[in-house]
Amino acid sequence: MTIKTTEELKNLREGGRILAAILKEIKAKARAGIKTIELDKLAESLILDAKGVPSFKGYSAGGSSGSYPASLCVSINDEVVHGIPTARELKDGDIVGLDIGMKYKGLFTDMAETIEIGKVNEKLFRLIEITRKSLEIGIKQVRAGARVGDIGHAIQKFVEASGFGVVHELVGHGVGKKVHEDPEIPNWGRAGTGTELKENMVIAIEPMVTLGSPEVFLDKDGWTWKTCDGKPAAHFEHTMVVTKDGPEVLTKI
Repeated sequence: MTIKTTEELKNLREGGRILAAILKEIKAKARAGIKTIELDKLAESLILDAKGVPSFKGYSAGGSSGSYPASLCVSINDEVVHGIPTARELKDGDIVGLDIGMKYKGLFTDMAETIEIGKVNEKLFRLIEITRKSLEIGIKQVRAGARVGDIGHAIQKFVEASGFGVVHELVGHGVGKKVHEDPEIPNWGRAGTGTELKENMVIAIEPMVTLGSPEVFLDKDGWTWKTCDGKPAAHFEHTMVVTKDGPEVLTKI
């Protein structure tokens, strides 16, 4: 767990704004018929043009899965997170999670959104909206002196009351000097428990919500997490600074 300096926060703000603009451009290209590898190539090009470095490409989580081969995670329908871009084409009715990270001036920011391709059914539209709202609810808990459990409790209560599932195997995290830092930030928990948030910590909150069962498994590619029941999932993420007065979200335009 690291506390960022004034200069580091300045650079993180700049990097976060750039990353948000990059994801906006990628979203505009995500349509039926495009191959997910094309979105990855665009992401890498835009990051490099901004004088950044893709933080996912070459990242290793340890174990036997090797390093991640792409700059963008593209997770379709029952893929929860970390889907690897391929020649697979997006189709009308898909929902697609786009997760992107960048190292800029030596510091990392991270964000994700799930979008619909063409027209999706009402259940999928609501899944996306509930997941988006759950991130907003989690962010509202952030302030110096709050606990990690406050974030997870608020997200879990809202999602489950809405009739959806919260993935437990995957969590948010600290970020900034590394892609992943302490503390872990689960999307479930008990209010008033867990690590205390300190002023000028930088964290990434990222609810992962399922249409059906919250049970997930790791695919044979060693990276892609999928729902066990084959039903769709959605994922949203923002990077933010903890302040005494509340959160300062870095990854938005």
